Amino acid sequence: MRTLYLILTLLIGVASLPANAQDLDNGLPAKRYLSTLRFQVLNGGIILGRVKLNNFPDSLNFIFDTGCGGASLDSTTCQHFKLTPALSPNMIRGIAGTCHQRILQDMSLAIGGVTLDSLLMQVNDYDILSSVYGVKIDGIIGYSFFSRYLVWVNYDSSMMEIYTKGPVKYPKGGFLLHPRVFGLPMLQGKLADARNINSRFYFDTGAGLCLLFSSEFTSDSAVFSPRRKKPVPTQGAGLGGKADMQLTILKKFSLGPFHFREIPTYVFDDSYDVTSYPQLGGLIGNDLLRRFNLIVNYARSEIYITPNDNYRQPFDYSYSGVNIGLIDGQILVTDVMPGSPGYLAGLREGDIILAIDGKANQDVQTYQNMLKAMGPKVKVRVRRSNGEDALVAVKISSIL
Repeated sequence: MRTLYLILTLLIGVASLPANAQDLDNGLPAKRYLSTLRFQVLNGGIILGRVKLNNFPDSLNFIFDTGCGGASLDSTTCQHFKLTPALSPNMIRGIAGTCHQRILQDMSLAIGGVTLDSLLMQVNDYDILSSVYGVKIDGIIGYSFFSRYLVWVNYDSSMMEIYTKGPVKYPKGGFLLHPRVFGLPMLQGKLADARNINSRFYFDTGAGLCLLFSSEFTSDSAVFSPRRKKPVPTQGAGLGGKADMQLTILKKFSLGPFHFREIPTYVFDDSYDVTSYPQLGGLIGNDLLRRFNLIVNYARSEIYITPNDNYRQPFDYSYSGVNIGLIDGQILVTDVMPGSPGYLAGLREGDIILAIDGKANQDVQTYQNMLKAMGPKVKVRVRRSNGEDALVAVKISSIL
């Protein structure tokens, strides 16, 4: 089971200018160039960049998320800087619950060489997110950033270039999408399995998955073949806690002229309507979107996508039924699905992971990737709650 975190709330290292800026190969106008931000790509394609808040000297970790309708700050980071959020009467929704909105007003964020001022920021608890990725997640930035600039996201170089808004002559080799942008971008996708369907989806770079559908959408559309392999149980985590999901395979998904086959797809009961069915069927996440370099142009309701070096990378079909996370300096098994390969091998919630296949580097993302290795059994050394050590051999299965 791959760890999944959805950042939807539905509330509507810096580099200098290249010396040969006039020769930039992305086709964007050099005279409108403002800054470049180097980012890190986390598991699932999540974009993590370093920013600064207000006049505080600390550099913070922010996720750049088109599925975020504004900007938000982690509650522990808020406490660290002795900021006091105000309670709003508005509610925010997540995949597993709702809560009252807490806000900070007149905030500013320095991103590369640009500064976003007069920001209203939500304050949310991102402890789960920090645990999943093994790094402190201080906040999320979405519409508040992308709506002010023209942004080129280059996964090949892990660089994000920022330009002033305006018309663009896009380079050759890509495709121009025309999303509807109301805080979050929504665009057309084509599905093919038991039948062919056109529907709208959120374009969500903050979701570490390929596709997520509501069960209402899949039931009403009857998109999946009744003869498909039985889905496997899994969980997703997001605002409000955890939600049970199913993980299955969609035969074909098309974004413009680009076609993908056998795509891992999550389906869940959307009790809190985060996917806005029936207006939308779900969302397209960044494990699929990271296969393109993006030019995000909200001012003109345009997103230009160009296949990059990840385009033909195989999808992840592994299934262990195990979630792990960094908690209080230790990597723990946080969830084990009953009947899954991890459960049958003997892993249990609360086990402390000491090493996997002899590697004891204690890096969450490395261990998550090792738990995707299909083939020979993965050997996991754990410490039980009673203090005893055990060596567990997990045979990773496939969802295909």
